[in-house]
Order: sequence, then structure tokens, then C-alpha cells
Amino acid sequence: MVEVDVRGFSCPIPVVRTKKAIDENPNEIITVLVESAVSKENVSRLAQSRGYSVKVEETPGGYHLLLGPPGE
Repeated sequence: MVEVDVRGFSCPIPVVRTKKAIDENPNEIITVLVESAVSKENVSRLAQSRGYSVKVEETPGGYHLLLGPPGE
């Protein structure tokens, strides 16, 4: 599992780093930690456009996104 911690960054950094993780780790589960609802929505949109499933868990101070690769 790959973890991308982009708490403290505003868009587009969370999307750029998530895209890099997806590109470098195809077929891996990716966990993304974000602070804002805007970042959560943008990262979710990117993942879904790549065929990933997205599970969102609200955490104190942000969100934990679990991105499942296509076909899983």
C-alpha cells in the first residue's frame, strides 16, 4: 500500500502528488490524507477518472481516502 500525505497543501498539489503515486504504482491500493473538502473532491475525481474506487473516511482535521485500483 502506498500512502500520500498531502495535509497542509492546497490544490493542485494533492492532485499532482496523487497522480504521481497512481502513475508510479499501478494496481496498488493508495491511501491519501487530505485536510480540505476541496482536496478530497479533487483527488476523488482524479481517482475515479482513472477507474479507481474511492472510499472516504472523515478524520479529525481532514479526510482519509482509500483508492482501490481498477478491477479490484
